[in-house]
Amino acid sequence: MRVSADQDLCVGSGKCVQTSGEVFDQGEEDGVVVVLQHTPSEQHHEAARRAAHGCPSAAISIIE
Repeated sequence: MRVSADQDLCVGSGKCVQTSGEVFDQGEEDGVVVVLQHTPSEQHHEAARRAAHGCPSAAISIIE
């Protein structure tokens, strides 16, 4: 799995961090998504998928 995020699309809702804080964070100044693990371990795959699916601006992409 490969995780990426388009910071230009991100609206800073923080749903990704709430869903998968091991894989995502938010910038302190603007709240924009930061990918902490571009290739997360298998134990974090499902949470990363849920975060991508729940992103209100579709800023997160998952490549299997």
